Amino acid sequence: LQFLSETIPQDSTWTVAGIGKAEIPLSTAAIVMGGHVRVGLEDNLSMPDGSQASNPLLVEKIVRITREVGREIATPDEARSILSLNPAYKDRILNFVGIENPDPL
Repeated sequence: LQFLSETIPQDSTWTVAGIGKAEIPLSTAAIVMGGHVRVGLEDNLSMPDGSQASNPLLVEKIVRITREVGREIATPDEARSILSLNPAYKDRILNFVGIENPDPL
């Protein structure tokens, strides 16, 4: 991971997704090195202390770690921009499922 963060072009966007017990430590390292992360039950069923994970618990842990190292969490619109997602798709999907303005920020 350190080699990746030191050798890719400075303006690169990179993301880490750890699996199982590696999820939180690998995500923490990526956050410190300037990368992006994603977490979720599809990758990990347990919290670092061995308790049962949930998506909200995993997200809360990564948000806390991110803020503790001085980084900010991307808003939904910022995340779409970072990932170069076309905003038109957001509106089409939301209209399809009948949701109006779900972004709380």
